Amino acid sequence: MKEDRASHSAPCQFVRIVWSVAWPALTWFLPRSVGSGWKRWLLRLFGAQVHPTAVVYTGAKIYYPANLRMDARSCLATGVDCYNVDKVVLCEGSTVSQDAYLCTASHDISDPAHRLVTAPICIGARAWVGARAFVGMGVTLGEGAVAGAMSVVTRDVAPWTVVAGNPATEIKRRVLTAKT
Repeated sequence: MKEDRASHSAPCQFVRIVWSVAWPALTWFLPRSVGSGWKRWLLRLFGAQVHPTAVVYTGAKIYYPANLRMDARSCLATGVDCYNVDKVVLCEGSTVSQDAYLCTASHDISDPAHRLVTAPICIGARAWVGARAFVGMGVTLGEGAVAGAMSVVTRDVAPWTVVAGNPATEIKRRVLTAKT
C-alpha cells in the first residue's frame, strides 16, 4: 500500500478532466459490444496499454486510462467501474463482468487527514470477476480464479480457486472440462 500523489498532480488532473468528458461523449452512441477498435484507440490515446484483441464494452468506466493494461482477449463488460487510481492489469483471457467494481484506492483511516492510499489490482490469465463483484486494492486474482457474482474480494485469490460471498471465501477449485 502506498500513498498516492502522482495521479493527483495538476497535469494528471487535467488529463482526467478531459478523459471524463471524452470517453462518454465519444462512446455513448455505440452498441454495447460494437466499436471496440475505436474504444481501444481512444484508451491508447490517453495512455492505456490495450491489446488489439481486448474488448471494452460501452458503459464501462475507467478512471485513469494511463493506469490500465489489458492483455489479449481480456474484457471489461458494460457497467464495470474501474477506479484505477493505481495500476489495474487484466491478463490474457480475463473477464470482468457487468457492474463489477475494481477499486485501487482508499483512505488511511488511522491518519487524521485521511490521506489517499493505493495499491494495484491484477486479474490473472483466464480469471473471471463475476457480475457486481467488488475487488479491493492490492488484490491479485490468480490464473483461472473466479470471484462469484456480488462477492467482496479483499484478499488475493489463489490460482484456479472459486470464491464467493462477503467477505469472499473459497467455495471450490475451478476445473476446466474438455468439450465433448
